[in-house]
Amino acid sequence: MSRLAQSLFALFASSLAISLVFAIIPLCHNVVVLAVVMAVAGLAMGCIDTISNMQLVKIYQKDSAVFLQALHFFVGFGALLSPLIADPFLSDTNCILSNSTANASSNLPHIRKSLVPHHPGNLSHYDLPMKGMVVTRVSYAFWIMALINLPVPIAVFFLLYKERMVPCFNSSSHPLLSADELAMETRPTEKDDLSAAAQRAQAAGGHDDLFSCCQSKNFRGASYTYFAVHITGALVLFMTDGIVGEYSGFIYSYAVEEPLSVVHKVAGYLPSLFWAFITLGRLISIPVSYRMKPATMVFINVVGVLITFLLLLIFSYSVVFLFVGTASLGLFLSSTFPSMLAYTEDILQYRGCATTVLVTGAGIGEMVLQLLVGSIIHDRGSYSFLVCGMIFGGLAFTFYAFLLFFHRMYPKPSADLDDASPDKPAITDDTGQYQR
Repeated sequence: MSRLAQSLFALFASSLAISLVFAIIPLCHNVVVLAVVMAVAGLAMGCIDTISNMQLVKIYQKDSAVFLQALHFFVGFGALLSPLIADPFLSDTNCILSNSTANASSNLPHIRKSLVPHHPGNLSHYDLPMKGMVVTRVSYAFWIMALINLPVPIAVFFLLYKERMVPCFNSSSHPLLSADELAMETRPTEKDDLSAAAQRAQAAGGHDDLFSCCQSKNFRGASYTYFAVHITGALVLFMTDGIVGEYSGFIYSYAVEEPLSVVHKVAGYLPSLFWAFITLGRLISIPVSYRMKPATMVFINVVGVLITFLLLLIFSYSVVFLFVGTASLGLFLSSTFPSMLAYTEDILQYRGCATTVLVTGAGIGEMVLQLLVGSIIHDRGSYSFLVCGMIFGGLAFTFYAFLLFFHRMYPKPSADLDDASPDKPAITDDTGQYQR
């Protein structure tokens, strides 16, 4: 089975699993079952994230920066849109009514505006019943999201069908490209000679498997800079995506506490503002990435994140600047991931292996830094929230400086490099490249 077929089947299974998971979540009445279902959802989303980024890099190569920015714009747009879909189904009162609260539940504060994650003791005077009649419509939100996602696996299956990759329908469908069109796509140009075409065919033949980049033979003879580029690139995204997770997760809690003491309803707009500007920044980055190199965009982003956190610390008593800084931080963080991915793959000649490492590093950072910041805020207070962000921003800039250093030391591709070496540029056949 070809790499494209493997990728499409994985995308189909993962996207279908997400719809099934969202449909099942309201039916989970046991926390262990819910944890297993959420784990499946996380696994499916990770597969989609990795494969979609990797395939864009392999198909469009030098032009991949623009398409990666577009991909991540829709990721941010979905993150912004999904809470708006769920909000009408969220109750402003307690969802579980006992005999004593059935007539007075409307007087309870909105749970979303009352719970402060790291100081639950402050809410001990609220008597929230744990047993009784459940009155909630939140299940509809999950089912709506499952239906909204359903066209995705249908579209992927249609693509598999049209490309004759479904075993049961091999003879009954016509490919999206006819034989004549495919011949035009694969025909060598005037600048290509027969030896170059033979090299492309040989290179493509060795990379037919989806996991070929993980095979040990591809690491034989690799220079230390090859691994250093992977590690430093992953560490940059570990920090920047970790900042996205911890800032969106704790900015509300930071705002409602002293010294700012923002009203709960007003503080609730901060995460939405943050994600709105991430989405806006990714939209702006689509035309910008066509003119600006990914390395330059990443540099502007990490410096902007560092300066923003510094100003947030200086004006830590200003509510107005908290909103300005949140918007600024969203803009600078918006294009960091796709730009970093395009830059690293450009260094490594678009083999696609760096994509897996970078996506994994970003996911681990988003998980670990939230746990770390939450525990520090619990022990040291809310002011440490901005201090942590400043430290993480400084580390991201430091790791990026190391990446630039290793880029300069990385050996330039040459024709006499061994075919099995990762330092050799991976040249695929024309069917896998973007044609202008």
